[in-house]
Amino acid sequence: MTTRPPADDAGDTATATTSAPAGAPASATLWRDANFTAFWTAQALSQLGSQLGHLAFPVLAVTLLGATEFEIGVLNAAGLAAFLVVGLPAGAWVDRWLKRRTMITADLMRMAAMSAVPLLWWSGSLEIWHLYLVSGVVGVATVFFDVSYQSFVPLLVVPGKVGEANAKLEATAQIARIGGPAAGGALLTVVSAPLLFIGESLGYLLSAVFLARTRDQEQKAPVEGRNSLATEIKEGLSFVVRHPLISRIVLCTGGMNFSGMIIFTLLPLLVLRELGLGPQGMGIIMSVGAAGGLLGAVAGPWLARRIGEGRIIPAGALFSALCLILVPVAAMQEDRAVALLLLAVSEFGTTVAALVYNVMQVTMRQRVCPPRLLGRMNASIRFVVWGVMPVAALAGGYLGEHLGIMPAMWLGVAGSLLAVLPVLFSPLPGIKKLPDTVEAPSR
Repeated sequence: MTTRPPADDAGDTATATTSAPAGAPASATLWRDANFTAFWTAQALSQLGSQLGHLAFPVLAVTLLGATEFEIGVLNAAGLAAFLVVGLPAGAWVDRWLKRRTMITADLMRMAAMSAVPLLWWSGSLEIWHLYLVSGVVGVATVFFDVSYQSFVPLLVVPGKVGEANAKLEATAQIARIGGPAAGGALLTVVSAPLLFIGESLGYLLSAVFLARTRDQEQKAPVEGRNSLATEIKEGLSFVVRHPLISRIVLCTGGMNFSGMIIFTLLPLLVLRELGLGPQGMGIIMSVGAAGGLLGAVAGPWLARRIGEGRIIPAGALFSALCLILVPVAAMQEDRAVALLLLAVSEFGTTVAALVYNVMQVTMRQRVCPPRLLGRMNASIRFVVWGVMPVAALAGGYLGEHLGIMPAMWLGVAGSLLAVLPVLFSPLPGIKKLPDTVEAPSR
């Protein structure tokens, strides 16, 4: 349940580091906002290309390089380690930099790194450590891109449209996650996995092009009066820790990410090796899950209005954790068709709930955070909720190799259920309408 990775009050409390959004009037639809649609297109193209690479990495490692459980864990950890290494300073740096320019630079870095994989393959020199290195470089660029991305949305659209913008961006991302794995699975029947990295490189390039076409009025933060990097990092961490709702959401999301990563690290090995479902089976599971994510992104605001914006957060977390039970249950099935069905249902239910959860909690964070702290707030949260994932990936690989895949997955399920407790036993179930100011929230 990763945060997505975008405060309705940003325009009202803008500081010298920001300016009013250059988008359409608050009453107009975002479809008519040229800047938002350019940004939206950039993200759609980037996500589509990215999904090809997400499928190609584990397939290439398992089928062509013969990766072990622990090597898959190291591969996943390499891509996520950047959130631990540069996660906190990235937020302070992003608050000082122009966010759109930072995203363009990150896209170009990711394009160059992903292009190296097919070149190494064509030369016959591709080894598993090359994938570790590429994954690490992409991870560092992704940290800066994602922190900028979450902090840029409130600067791009007017305050009243932030929630709508988040829902549209998440919906498009889920559409890409439907088409990407399905297309990737089909392509893998006629091409080798390294060629899919070309698709991801192209997606990052096109994303940079459309970001260059996007216009905003953001200005760099003034150098005068700037605090030290350590002081600015501490200010962002302090806001997260002291906020009564955000702190509980961080505990829940971090716990879910840690436990879920144990399961998802071992999932390619379960699907490709233990169950023998092949790359096509992996693509089907990912596509069905993405369809659930699309439903969650679209239904999230509707469910929030009927159930309650606060109540939907613990409900989404709990349902997502319960759906994970089906993964180890699928591993117990002798019929491969039944196993595939259970895995697809699990992925569908998990992503429906996770997207509902993410849309509401990210929107709430943007509402209550002062604009000058957006980058540091997002980076502080990413440091925790993504920072636990490389550790979990290594733990998943170790546990899978020494205990077995099924026992490791059951531990992941138990951890996911325990992670729901901070939001389940919190003020959130009693909150119908989430706060939309930078003041301390109340029921």
